[in-house]
Amino acid sequence: MKQTVIFFLAGALLIIGPLNPAQANISPRAAAAARALEARYHDAKTLQAIFLERYSDSRQGLQAESGKVYFSRPGRMRWEYEAPEQKLFISDGKTVWFYVPSDHTVTRAPMKQSTDWRTPLALLTGKAKLSQLCQSLDLSAENPGSQGDVVLRCLPRGEKPKANGSTEENGDGSIAPVDEQFDQVLLEVNPESGELADVRVLQPGGIELEYRFGNWQENLPLAESLFRFQAPPGVAIVEQPK
Repeated sequence: MKQTVIFFLAGALLIIGPLNPAQANISPRAAAAARALEARYHDAKTLQAIFLERYSDSRQGLQAESGKVYFSRPGRMRWEYEAPEQKLFISDGKTVWFYVPSDHTVTRAPMKQSTDWRTPLALLTGKAKLSQLCQSLDLSAENPGSQGDVVLRCLPRGEKPKANGSTEENGDGSIAPVDEQFDQVLLEVNPESGELADVRVLQPGGIELEYRFGNWQENLPLAESLFRFQAPPGVAIVEQPK
């Protein structure tokens, strides 16, 4: 289940276009913080941060992992997990790869089919807009982790089914979250600076995935090789089911 969640979170962090109230129901209370978030990352070509990931469900309890993440336009990201074990998640804008060295396997999927909410953290890579991902956006009553921050509550927008049963992409090649997979997404933002501190994804059945960020750095020179994946010898490639 956790890997399924991991294969959707790749698209919601890089806010590229202006928020369009005609596309999403954005409350006046949330609009200022959303605009600040958008403005903060609008001109960033690359981003780097440290992250703490927490995952909890009714069966496995709380799991925590940490590492470093890189974002680069258009649509690229690299998540380097360092503790408690090394793992790697890469998106080159078209394909996502999830590599666990200890398992000697890598999972591969087209980005448009990925069900990881890191794929909506593609807001930070120019592959999606907040107004495309959210059906509605308002301030949440949740307490932020840092003083002075606010929490935006996003009710995800569902994908539009085509006649053949497949899903419809947005005009920029990205896809919107699936209603059935996510109850809501909470984004902790500094309303003055627009800095994104935390993303929590709440799913049916009490499943929760959280990413907390720190030490944001912008426009660092990042090598193209960071966003390419070459499977090591002897590593099996598993295709993510469609």
